[in-house]
Amino acid sequence: MLKASKYRIYPTAKQRQHLAQSFGCCRFAWNLALNLTNETYKATGFGLNRFAIQKEIAKLKKEYEWMKEPYSQCLQVVALNLSRAFINFFEGRAAYPQFKSKHRKQSISYPQNVSIVENGMKFPKMGIVYAKLHRPIEGKIKTVTVSMNAKGQYFASVLVDDGKDTPEQSTEGKAIGIDLGLTHFAITSDGSKFDNPRWLRKHERNLKNKQKRLSRRQKGSNNRNKTRKQVAGVHNKISRCREDFHHKLSRRIVNENQVICVEDLAVKNMVKNHCLAKAISQVGWGQFCTMLKYKAEWEGKVYLEVNRFFPSSKTCNVCLNQVKSLPLDVRFWRCKKCQTNHDRDLNAAKNIRDEGLRILSPRTREIAYRPGVSRDSRGRKKSTISHSAG
Repeated sequence: MLKASKYRIYPTAKQRQHLAQSFGCCRFAWNLALNLTNETYKATGFGLNRFAIQKEIAKLKKEYEWMKEPYSQCLQVVALNLSRAFINFFEGRAAYPQFKSKHRKQSISYPQNVSIVENGMKFPKMGIVYAKLHRPIEGKIKTVTVSMNAKGQYFASVLVDDGKDTPEQSTEGKAIGIDLGLTHFAITSDGSKFDNPRWLRKHERNLKNKQKRLSRRQKGSNNRNKTRKQVAGVHNKISRCREDFHHKLSRRIVNENQVICVEDLAVKNMVKNHCLAKAISQVGWGQFCTMLKYKAEWEGKVYLEVNRFFPSSKTCNVCLNQVKSLPLDVRFWRCKKCQTNHDRDLNAAKNIRDEGLRILSPRTREIAYRPGVSRDSRGRKKSTISHSAG
């Protein structure tokens, strides 16, 4: 089973210079290969495969002397990553590959010849780099990716194969449904509510002052570069706080439950609402669900996403009666059929859990509620299959 751990590393000034040159060479190789692939496709209707890209990168080393500075395997990984990016695009898992900029996060990958030594890691052509090894590295090292964020901090992500098989999934145990929101970050079907920490709001004044200071600096000056790193430091603080919260909450949920059901949210469409776009963007639902998924897979537990068109909020979890309309400002409502008072979010979490269990049950359909959705002549969504409990 493959697992990755991220460690903070502290390269010396000479090692930072080597990494900067390696970042630039790999970025140049990526952009040139991507441009060549695009031009080849326009001319012939076919792109370039991994081996053709590797040949083009080998030619660059003969044409440009400075391309020999980075470790040769780092350049070859560029071809692998670019070909994988195109495969992910054509299979619908990612967007079209983009050109890389030197003003954003930088990274290179070492596919071999990296070893762990006391208090550090040994890299080809760079030597031993001090690292904060906060957890032991158990297993065979497959790939080490070195990255630098906008603040200038360096990290090494170590991918290892621990030699263990992925555990088989089992549904025997406690099942939970999770409704993600903004007032409360997560509401579970067992009645737990986790507040939204609103990280951006806590640091918004500090971020505003530093961004104002940055806008007044002269472009290209050392003071502007220093202020830019200060702004990046605030963004980094917000990102780390959010990631820490997601890790702790996802670990707690995975430890306490066997079946985890969440809703497949279309975040890209939701942020088109300008009133909620800022709040939705800072909450990080996608990152949280990703953590739930891989942590559940590591432990043989079931992670399931319920269809986004499933009316979890508008359906009574007691009698399955569905109301026609339920605006966002209505947080509590009464079922007209069974007279049950509902907390909107808690009711949605229970319905998500029940729908997930129906999908997992071999006796029911794949989707119990509204499995097909089409659009009427006015462009509004409507169901093509009647209400069914399976």
